[in-house]
Amino acid sequence: MAVRSYPALPTCMGCCLLLVLALMWTSITKAAPSIPAQALQHRSQLIREARVQWGMSAPTATFAAQIHQESTWYADAVSPVGAQGLAQFMPSTARWLPTVAPDTGKPLPFNPGWALRALVTYDRWLWQRVQAVTPCDRMAMTLAAYNGGLGWVQREARLAAARGLDARRWWDNVETVNAGRSANAKRENRGYPRRILLTLEPAYMAAGWGGGMCSEGGRHD
Repeated sequence: MAVRSYPALPTCMGCCLLLVLALMWTSITKAAPSIPAQALQHRSQLIREARVQWGMSAPTATFAAQIHQESTWYADAVSPVGAQGLAQFMPSTARWLPTVAPDTGKPLPFNPGWALRALVTYDRWLWQRVQAVTPCDRMAMTLAAYNGGLGWVQREARLAAARGLDARRWWDNVETVNAGRSANAKRENRGYPRRILLTLEPAYMAAGWGGGMCSEGGRHD
């Protein structure tokens, strides 16, 4: 009887090593989103606009992450509900912003320069109207207000305080209460600052886009 030879099966240790490597690769790719090629053409202008409003230490990686979340850097993006451009301003918000920040100029949501200026300016306007114990908590509130409205964040901060939570902490405090948003609206709103600050911001920092608001231990659990 002829004896057939078979290739040696991998050892248990080898199988485990391959599994660990696969898991590590999956973890790395999930933790480090890729930066779209189209982002690079707007990088210098974003940095300039951010420094005008926020100073030389502006958290430009945070703003880059926000634009990534909003439009994935497509200047002609239009959402199903009608939000427009890189910063995804609703037409009504685009018209309103110059009334409180005249230096943004005539609203042109599809113009990248206007959109970048408007985003960092509106973020600054919101930032000045929320209070928090850390810059990271404060930026989370700012982003939640950008996404869903300042009034909602203020109402939820008051509700958090009424329930014995810390109204000056977003993470695990204000973010846990709901002042009446629909389930879908709350889910979107809570995911918005988490993805920007905890997932996308580190990717842009690693790629050399400057500092981030939650990069220096700003989040305290």
